[in-house]
Amino acid sequence: MKLVKNENEKINQEISDKEAEEAFIKIIKWIGEDSSREGLLETPKRAMKAFREYFKGYNEDAKQVLEKTFGDLEGYDDMVVQKNISVQSHCEHHMAPIIGVAHVAYIPNKRIVGLSKLARVVEVFAKRLQTQERLTMQIAKTLMEALDAKGVAVSIDATHQCMTMRGIKKEQATTVTNYYLGQFKEDLSYQNRYLRFIAK
Repeated sequence: MKLVKNENEKINQEISDKEAEEAFIKIIKWIGEDSSREGLLETPKRAMKAFREYFKGYNEDAKQVLEKTFGDLEGYDDMVVQKNISVQSHCEHHMAPIIGVAHVAYIPNKRIVGLSKLARVVEVFAKRLQTQERLTMQIAKTLMEALDAKGVAVSIDATHQCMTMRGIKKEQATTVTNYYLGQFKEDLSYQNRYLRFIAK
């Protein structure tokens, strides 16, 4: 994770905000618009700031999010499930939005993590150019490793604007991905219980 972060910091230093704005000006002209008209004068700067927000995950480390854990389990050894975490990402093929929800579960070993941190990990990886399959796996593997969990399950149900607004234009199509590790993968009873929980 540190490697990705440092590489991105180096790239950021090579490209200035002014250069990014100039790139947006070129795109505005390329689509056939007049970049000098009043309504578009500030658009390159606004777009640059918006892209910085859309892709802020490149400058964040998901493992750091999970560094603070708590050991006072008091014997709790069942799954922790967090449902309906909103996901806003962008596909790496067309840079079109991916909008959906994620469901995350883990089985604690000796430590638990603050509930907001689960959603935060989803956010870190979502705010990058993604495929839904990779996004699902990155969340699961990071939680499994950082928490030393007995098992992790991650599901994402999302709509891809590259399918709904262009190309095949199937507005109602959604994509579901699942990834299981540890007891969720080895014991179908855990997997089935998890699926029932997120279906409610």
